Order: sequence, then structure tokens, then C-alpha cells
Amino acid sequence: MANTDLHAATWFKSSHSGSQGDCVEVAWLGGGAVGVRDSKNPTGPALVFAAGQWDSFTAGVVAGVFDC
Repeated sequence: MANTDLHAATWFKSSHSGSQGDCVEVAWLGGGAVGVRDSKNPTGPALVFAAGQWDSFTAGVVAGVFDC
């Protein structure tokens, strides 16, 4: 999803985020896309996922696919 304009995005952290600042932020973007960035570096790079990619990722998180 190259060239996605993120300047007007509304970023948020999970309500489960701690106070240490080691969090990611997410923004719902047009067309179902989802932006993800490091909360410590809000002007740095961000990842943008298509809706299906985000759905697959979150389903994997719920299923424990990424648990160590």
C-alpha cells in the first residue's frame, strides 16, 4: 500500500498498553487499510496493511500463533 498519506490519521494505543511507552499505535485508514507505528517515534516510519492482511494478523494473535 505504497504512498498512503498518514498525516491526517488518528492514531491510538490499546487500552491494555502500559505506562512505559513501549507500545505500537494503530490507525484505521481509508479503504479498510490499517496503519501501525512505534509510539516512541510518531514521525518515523509506519507500516500499512490491507484489510485482509490485518484480519489475518489479528486472527493469528488471538489463536496464539505468535506466542513464544
